[in-house]
Amino acid sequence: MAATYDFPSDLLAGQEELHQVRAELSALLKRLPWSVEPLDGFSDDNGWRKIERPASPGWTEDEQAEVEKLRRREHELAVFVSTHRYWAELTGSDRVHARSALKHSPEGVDGADGEASP
Repeated sequence: MAATYDFPSDLLAGQEELHQVRAELSALLKRLPWSVEPLDGFSDDNGWRKIERPASPGWTEDEQAEVEKLRRREHELAVFVSTHRYWAELTGSDRVHARSALKHSPEGVDGADGEASP
């Protein structure tokens, strides 16, 4: 039988918020122009594949601030989750499997067989 983990609620909440912040940041970056600063478009077919970019108007100050805010929060949450006191209770491969289980499911699904923890 695969191991199950009794993650503390604050660790679960931190991991869930980290997932949400990363998803929000990813969606924001996909919506924004490809360049932070205004730049002309270009086409380059000298590499192994052709690369084309339209002209970029750059990001507004509000967009830059929003990206910075999300990146800062992502960093805070990553530090909180990775240094949580819970990890001191586990050693070796148990810690690795528990961390994987936490990353892949807010409920703590075990990475080995995909069954949810009770």
